[in-house]
Amino acid sequence: MQKTRLAVVALLGVGFVWGAAFVLMKDAIEQQPYMDFLATRFSIAALAMVLLRPRVALAMKPGDLKFGALIGVVLAFGYITQTIGLELTTAATSGFLTGLYVVFTPLIAWLFTRRRFATRVIVGVVLAMIGLAIFSGAAANIEFQIGQIWLVVCAVLYAIHILLLGKYGMGRTPFRMAMIQIAFAATVCWGFALLDGYQAPPNWEVWFAILFTALLSTVIAFWVQTWAQTLIDPARVALLITSEVIFTAILAVGLGQEPLTVAMIVGGSTMLTAMLIVEWPTKAEPEVPLEPQIHE
Repeated sequence: MQKTRLAVVALLGVGFVWGAAFVLMKDAIEQQPYMDFLATRFSIAALAMVLLRPRVALAMKPGDLKFGALIGVVLAFGYITQTIGLELTTAATSGFLTGLYVVFTPLIAWLFTRRRFATRVIVGVVLAMIGLAIFSGAAANIEFQIGQIWLVVCAVLYAIHILLLGKYGMGRTPFRMAMIQIAFAATVCWGFALLDGYQAPPNWEVWFAILFTALLSTVIAFWVQTWAQTLIDPARVALLITSEVIFTAILAVGLGQEPLTVAMIVGGSTMLTAMLIVEWPTKAEPEVPLEPQIHE
């Protein structure tokens, strides 16, 4: 398998893991405050990465700490603003507005770099937004609420996170950059968690959700995303990551948490079509052969 194709498959895997994590977290964050959950999750993830590959994680190169810290802080506030928005508006509206990062990513990239994206990427982004709107049901009944402001800010922060990772992660060790951003995200979350007193996970159900999200949704997922963004442009990354919405719905329906609806089928199919349009192989875009990774 060639490198960029492997990166595409890996990012879809990230979408699946994040979708599964959302289903698991649904019950966990009702038993432990969200900030406390995030602080614990990110801390365990950062510690696991240091223990897993200490020589790689701690062998800082010039710029690693500075850029990793910047990316991590942006990531933390993305999670925080999403949490505030979820508490102030409906789930459907929050899903739609958070997904706006698929539009903001190429838009912000164009505003600051005047970078042009392929026509099929733009078509894919537009189709993805239409599919997301249908999927969430937000397009038909969206009303102005204060919570929407937080969610739009969240979408902008997620887009900035993707762009910063694409810019400053290039040429750096993906594992180390993932560890640094996770560590700084944990630091920010601890600051908020300690404001009203930290509450430890109350039972093994919450601990399972924390360990799943820490090891799979954080360590593996951000490591994969950091690596994949050295091969794929930010607009395509944003589009592939929105698969999280589809996987969340599939798992929720499969576990009996939500009923299957026509909106899910039509919206999900539209989003899948958008991804196929963008990712279908063409002769005009030669692939990079997959080569063995060099471990530090």
